[in-house]
Amino acid sequence: MDPRNYQVSALTGLLLYGVLQLGFEVGPGQILLILGCVLVTQWAAGQWFRLPVVEYRSALISGLSLCLLGRAENPGWLMAAGVIAILSKFLVRWRGKHVFNPTNVALASVLLLSGGGAWVSPGQWGSVAVLAFLFVCLGGLVVMRAGRADVTLTFLVVWSALLFGRAWWLGDPATIPWHRLESGSLLLFAFFMISDPRTTPDSRAGRMLFALLVAVSAWWWQFLWFHNNGLIWSLVVWSPVVPLLDAWLPASRHQWPVRRSAAVPAAPPSTSPSLSVISAPSL
Repeated sequence: MDPRNYQVSALTGLLLYGVLQLGFEVGPGQILLILGCVLVTQWAAGQWFRLPVVEYRSALISGLSLCLLGRAENPGWLMAAGVIAILSKFLVRWRGKHVFNPTNVALASVLLLSGGGAWVSPGQWGSVAVLAFLFVCLGGLVVMRAGRADVTLTFLVVWSALLFGRAWWLGDPATIPWHRLESGSLLLFAFFMISDPRTTPDSRAGRMLFALLVAVSAWWWQFLWFHNNGLIWSLVVWSPVVPLLDAWLPASRHQWPVRRSAAVPAAPPSTSPSLSVISAPSL
């Protein structure tokens, strides 16, 4: 099973629940605009780069994540975010591997360019919705065969330790860090952004170090410098370091399952190297 199918289903269910039950500030028109932009851009980029298969699942994951997190006074910024998310996978690459998580770099771009006209909404999730979404995310790790569970779990452990450590140092009650952990946007970041298998380091040691750097920098930005969106900015800053971590700690690169046409049988094993074109990944 391609794990992206599970991701699309999980994000779609969460978005529907958020709009219908929790009153998320995103209407059907905005949702259609964002999803339309990412799908059209994915198709156009696939045609331009002559990809054999246009992979729409990765575009849907980026679009659904933008619907859950992105808000703007002018819908044009959300449309621009969708275009940026998809184009970043094709235009910002290093040795065949794209550098930035599409949703993350799109959100950072519109935050920077809009001058306050766009923002990231943590959403009014509620503890019940967060708990349910947590179980869905944990199920996603099982579907992924724990291939990137190390980076997610490392990030969550370090982030939680920093939050509780700060509360202990300040003498705050434990309810404060627990409340900060009850965030749907945090779960989206941990399970769908920083864990993107096509933008994280190839080796396990590299991924754990990467998660540590992102968590510490985000905590520093948010709780020592008192700025917003620490997770978004921290991931953008450290993503260009991933090629260096791959060079220092080399390992095999992740590849999504390749769909084969039923009319074309699979090629027999060969000892000679071959080059295959894989479409851009998810989140």
